Amino acid sequence: MQELRFNPLVGEWVIVSSTTNERPTQPVDNCPVCPNSLEFHSGYDLATFDNRFPALSPLIEDVFQPDSRLLRNGIAAGKCEVIMYTSSHGLSVPNMDLAQLEKLVEMWCERYLEISSFRHIKSIFIFENRGKEVGASIQHAHGQLYSFPFIPRRLELKANSFTDYQRANRSCLVCDLLKDESYSRNTIFETAGFAAVVPYFSRFPYEVHLYPKRHVASVIDLIASEKRDLAYSIRHTVRLYDSIYNQEFPYMMTLYNPPVNTGRIYDDSYHFHIEFYPPKRAKDKLKWMASVETGTWAFVNPAEPEEIADFLRKVEVKI
Repeated sequence: MQELRFNPLVGEWVIVSSTTNERPTQPVDNCPVCPNSLEFHSGYDLATFDNRFPALSPLIEDVFQPDSRLLRNGIAAGKCEVIMYTSSHGLSVPNMDLAQLEKLVEMWCERYLEISSFRHIKSIFIFENRGKEVGASIQHAHGQLYSFPFIPRRLELKANSFTDYQRANRSCLVCDLLKDESYSRNTIFETAGFAAVVPYFSRFPYEVHLYPKRHVASVIDLIASEKRDLAYSIRHTVRLYDSIYNQEFPYMMTLYNPPVNTGRIYDDSYHFHIEFYPPKRAKDKLKWMASVETGTWAFVNPAEPEEIADFLRKVEVKI
């Protein structure tokens, strides 16, 4: 079964997809995404392919509607892709060449451009889960892309906040945050084109955001030098994480682009950015998404963002 079900209590769509439950764990002695394996019959550099166990599928044409005045279903028509960062099984983001990560940024742009041309798609979400702590089923360096036929609730709230701020202030919210001394003092490093900040309102202890310094609405608006700076910033952030406890640090990396095919223009209001959510709060402790965070979206951060920013600035990066 694959369908959308609308929750009238909070005004959001839920994806019901039994295919995701069929996803296997990675075999101990065989990686399914290495060259000459299940997914690839020959070598490759970067690559993308349709997820075999997608939450959303482009093949769904109809959906059952319940006999109800209050309940309604929708078609789970979308696209879920796996994006391979490299063919080398032992290579991960912190030890990749910058040229390889630049190509990854270019692939993000290519996929975003192509999928945004499908008129039924309203939101494109690119992300990476690293580590079993956040549900990664294979260790080979990869990310994913989900394209939705609706705008997920949190993405909708973010886009609306950006738009409301721009209408009220005639300026960009992120651009103004980067100029705000109380916010920018949590900057942990920067390049000519990007700033890495522990946000003032962090939800996770080691949360880091990457912001283009120039106003850029989406990833496809980055110029060549900014793409290089983004590649560096991603690698340096993960190197910082891995250097904290001298171990591979789990994280969720999420790219935020504006909604598509909505009839609204977000060029002036939306500001592309990346957010890292590491689940660790100590070397051997995780920050669990328990009742309060899951049930209310009211996150409790056990660490002071200013202290974390100061700590990360002092971390000696090890390769």
